[in-house]
Amino acid sequence: MKTPDPELDALRQRAAQGDSDAVDELVERAAERADLDELRRLADSGSRDAADQLVESAGEKGDLDELRRLAATGNQDAAEVLAEFEEDDDGSWIP
Repeated sequence: MKTPDPELDALRQRAAQGDSDAVDELVERAAERADLDELRRLADSGSRDAADQLVESAGEKGDLDELRRLAATGNQDAAEVLAEFEEDDDGSWIP
């Protein structure tokens, strides 16, 4: 069980109210923690930076399901990374 983090909760609340600085901070923190759930939530809420970071993180982890999900929503970067995986014989991604 995760310990509640009042600072993160406050950032999420500010982000939900449209504070772009809070969104940026959440994206940065989620990327540092490799928190794909947080990045996914932010990306699904419209954050392009979160979507970019999610593509990068999913590519680094070889998470083809996440890349497919993003590509299916029209994310061209995810589609390109997915295509690179499909071209690569051993399934690893080289940035």
